[in-house]
Amino acid sequence: MTPEVIGLIGIILMLLLIMLKIPIAYSMFIVGFIGFAIIVSPDAALSMVGTEIFSNFSSYTLSVIPMFVWMGFIAYYSGVGTNLYALANRFLGRLPGGLAMATQAACAIFGAICGSNTATAATIGAIAIPEMKKYGYDDSLSTASVAAGGALGILIPPSVIFILYGAATEQSIGKLFIAGIVPGILLMLLYMLTIYILVIKNPSLAPVADKDAMAEEGTIFKSGLVEIFFTFFVSLGGLFAGYFTPTEAGAVGAGSILLITFLRKKLTWDGFKKSLLDTTRTTGMIMLLVAGAMVFGRFIAVSRLPFEMANWASSLALPPFIILALILVIYAILGCFIDALALILLTVPIFYPVVVNILGYNPIWFGVIIVLVVAAGVITPPVGMNVFIIKGVAKDVPLEKIFKGIWPFLFALVICIVILLIFPQLTTFLPDLLG
Repeated sequence: MTPEVIGLIGIILMLLLIMLKIPIAYSMFIVGFIGFAIIVSPDAALSMVGTEIFSNFSSYTLSVIPMFVWMGFIAYYSGVGTNLYALANRFLGRLPGGLAMATQAACAIFGAICGSNTATAATIGAIAIPEMKKYGYDDSLSTASVAAGGALGILIPPSVIFILYGAATEQSIGKLFIAGIVPGILLMLLYMLTIYILVIKNPSLAPVADKDAMAEEGTIFKSGLVEIFFTFFVSLGGLFAGYFTPTEAGAVGAGSILLITFLRKKLTWDGFKKSLLDTTRTTGMIMLLVAGAMVFGRFIAVSRLPFEMANWASSLALPPFIILALILVIYAILGCFIDALALILLTVPIFYPVVVNILGYNPIWFGVIIVLVVAAGVITPPVGMNVFIIKGVAKDVPLEKIFKGIWPFLFALVICIVILLIFPQLTTFLPDLLG
């Protein structure tokens, strides 16, 4: 049996293990270890596992993850999300579908200090859904708008997905962060346009609230924008200017928002402890996924499957964009079943060499496109992580009703991907401008 066949069997076996509800990190680790042992040797596999796990957990590059994750949890437990929604509501609430539009703005701004789609959906969902219910919004529109808006958390920097993609491909995390800004704003505006069109066509989806009923909006000072803009300016501004490494930027960002929320008495001692506990849990989960993906990636590399796929792709009498479209379709299908973090770590070793080395596409641009495709996966059935999180917030809304409302937002996300495929400069001009 050739190494390529063993590699293909390994991928199928890993998908079967995932379908049997074995955690994705363990599935990748088990298949990677056994496959490497078969192709090379058991002793080499044991040595490889020890080396990969040590290098992974001692990696300076990945030490950025707990800092940005903690930054998001501090914002969550300090109530920044609540005030952000109030401010967004102040400017957008009286438009057709204004509360749902305000939800998109709040998700985008909260994503600027969070980096997680699940945390963004959970935070804004707990605030926005009861508010929209109070004003008679259709359950399908209100829940789906928050689930879709949560995906902005992994596109607008800082983003844990961009960090992992950068670590796996040895691309600049700073450039990836910068590249996500314009696509994130574009997707937010497309979501808002989708809401506006839906409500104009069917006004019963979102009754317009009278001005007196919506008088209690927050001010800019109370909104949380002070914390977010200061944190963004000090942390990511220093990163973009070259003053900080990504790890240093994460530490400065976490320290900045911790200091501000403490001085403004927005973070309780209980919230501080919970932020540390949740950060530890989330970081542990991510690091296990990374370790499993590293072992699986080494197995895929020695199987020579990516190289054979690259040769096969280069031999096809098809334009590069057709091959890229096929790869994106594969991502979209896998995204329906596999978590966003795991999907990036699982597929990058396979498809990245093909797209960048053979097809010749920009690796930063490809990273943004992949994050958008992965964002579609977190709102599509049957897994749809964001949808299940919103179901936990809105327990009285049937799951099928949330998924029914998702399709217009999914269409808007596809339009965003198509625009960036046609105009890649929207992704690359900021990284090129800032060097």
